[in-house]
Amino acid sequence: MIYSQGSAKEYHIDVAKGEVGKYVIMPGDPKRCEKIAKYLDNAELVADKREYVTYTGYLDGVKVSVTSTGIGGPSAAIALEELVKCGADTFIRVGTCGGMDLDVKGGDIVIATGSIRAEGTSREYAPIEFPAVANLDVINALVEGAKELKLPYHAGVVQAKDSFYGQHSPETKPVSYELQNKWDAWCKMGCLASEMEGAALFIVGSYLRVRVGAAFLVVANQEREKRGMENSQVHDTESAIKVGIEGIRNLIKLDKANGVI
Repeated sequence: MIYSQGSAKEYHIDVAKGEVGKYVIMPGDPKRCEKIAKYLDNAELVADKREYVTYTGYLDGVKVSVTSTGIGGPSAAIALEELVKCGADTFIRVGTCGGMDLDVKGGDIVIATGSIRAEGTSREYAPIEFPAVANLDVINALVEGAKELKLPYHAGVVQAKDSFYGQHSPETKPVSYELQNKWDAWCKMGCLASEMEGAALFIVGSYLRVRVGAAFLVVANQEREKRGMENSQVHDTESAIKVGIEGIRNLIKLDKANGVI
């Protein structure tokens, strides 16, 4: 069913074919879009509807866009589906996360290689046995970007959930036994951090056969806090944005070398 009522624009993001580039950076916060767009040449506001704000400009002479997704898997999946319909095929989620592994500190960058599917959106796309994994080209581009910027980073598995307060105050929830037991298991498995969109984006990306990756700023680490370890809080997302920009630059170089663009 088509909801755009003949406008040629996608129903939720209010964007039409040709208005976005092949490459899209996806923050959660709509207010972060303008901040990211300043890294692009000749960036222009394309759409502003609901939680979806879109800018399009150029990076190294190639059309690149920025589209916000709001919070959580459902709205992120909608954005991804509609952006693909508009012609995009390479996506980098740039956001924030909470550290879980004790080596992950506030201010570090976490580059997701895969995500624990502790949310609901991905289950409406694929059976739970199918893994939520990031695209290898995007992972490598982000790792290379973090190295080029000389930023502290970690690459590995993250956890995606639907309930922010289920993570931060699980003991108050009726299903505390499940939340706490699974959290402990994920920590023992070396999960790096917790966030809310990665699993849905990776699964929808696999279904749509597009490239998706993610880089997160670590705001703080509650496991370090529990143990009385140093636990600085960092809220400035500039470093994660720079990693995302460098990631796009590296993908453009790769695609040019392979004759894709």
